[in-house]
Amino acid sequence: MPTQHAADLSDIDGFWNAPIAERAAGFARLRAQPGIPFFEQPESAFVDPGPGYYALTRLDDVVEASRVPGVFRSGPGATSVADTPAEFNEFFGSMINADDPRHARLRRIVSRGFTPRRLAALSEEVERTAAVIVDDLLEAGECDAVEQISARLPLKIICDMMGVPESQYRLVYEKTNVILGAADPEYVPDAGNIVAALLGAGAELAALMRDLGERRLADPTDDVTSALVNAEIDGERLTPDELGSFFILLVVAGNETTRNAISWGLQLLTEHPEQRAAWLADPAGVTPTAVEEIVRWSSPVIYMRRTLAQPSVLGGTELPADAKVALFYWAANRDPEHFTDPDAFDVRRSPNPHVGFGGPGPHFCLGAHLARREISVMFTELLRRAPDIAVTGEPRRLRSMFINGIKYLPVSVSPGGSS
Repeated sequence: MPTQHAADLSDIDGFWNAPIAERAAGFARLRAQPGIPFFEQPESAFVDPGPGYYALTRLDDVVEASRVPGVFRSGPGATSVADTPAEFNEFFGSMINADDPRHARLRRIVSRGFTPRRLAALSEEVERTAAVIVDDLLEAGECDAVEQISARLPLKIICDMMGVPESQYRLVYEKTNVILGAADPEYVPDAGNIVAALLGAGAELAALMRDLGERRLADPTDDVTSALVNAEIDGERLTPDELGSFFILLVVAGNETTRNAISWGLQLLTEHPEQRAAWLADPAGVTPTAVEEIVRWSSPVIYMRRTLAQPSVLGGTELPADAKVALFYWAANRDPEHFTDPDAFDVRRSPNPHVGFGGPGPHFCLGAHLARREISVMFTELLRRAPDIAVTGEPRRLRSMFINGIKYLPVSVSPGGSS
């Protein structure tokens, strides 16, 4: 198997820590190579990282693999190219790491929490929360956009949606950071303690939801937790462990996409004032395409892993059974075969067939509609009332090959703003 390539996707401190333009150039070189490259396993804190993986960097290959989940399975693990310990399934074994029929069963049940009526009610809360966030920004004049803007909106919406009290917001925020940033020494200083840190964070979030679920069984309310613990389809309910795993998936995935998309959007509008001007000139017309472009360009989830149930041929490469394959959405979203000038940020880009919410198929993001709404409302409110908001320093990026994250992003606005 070839192991020498134009870029080393297993080099977390090199390739993934390089400037974004260098990362894009590395992926461009890989896409230009024939076949599908194979990489050795990156260094991992897990006991048994397993063999290496094939990297899909072209949009057509990512889409094709997404459409045949029976062959490209998620069950062996979707969020890590390393083979995670079995005890991880207790907290991280939700839909994202499941195949049919279990995946279909879980998705049918949890979909009860995402009805059109409930999403409409959430939309009103998104608008109220975004308005309060901008109120606070205008009063302060400057802030860390990640904590005070980007993360604050989805955190409140998800916690409110599930019925988590405000007193627990900080716990959810901090444990989510550990799960998303376990490879970053800022969140887990002891590199030899990553497994314990992940399991500990998962256990605390699962315990929070287990206690809340018990209360909602005894005294239902109108939140999603009540809907989930009382939902019964074909005689089946979510078990307490499944409820805990779903909550972890929801707060991690629902927080992450919106948080990092908004953060990268602020960075991009600062770097490209002509795109800000185009958006300001036609907010209603540009917002839908601008949101899709922010998600495409940032690609907050860099990849998902699949494992071959049987031998297959993809992109002209023979893939053996049990091979691990990483679907690099970040690279697919810059494929010049499908995107004109793919490294450019264009708020009016159309068409925009990105896979920022995953490829087509059963694992397409359940919360994509809500994420789009949150990003749309947040930027509408910011551009209306704080149109000159600008990044004032270098973003501090997350050390990760899984999440295209920003940990810290200083921003400022002119005093007063628009009420």
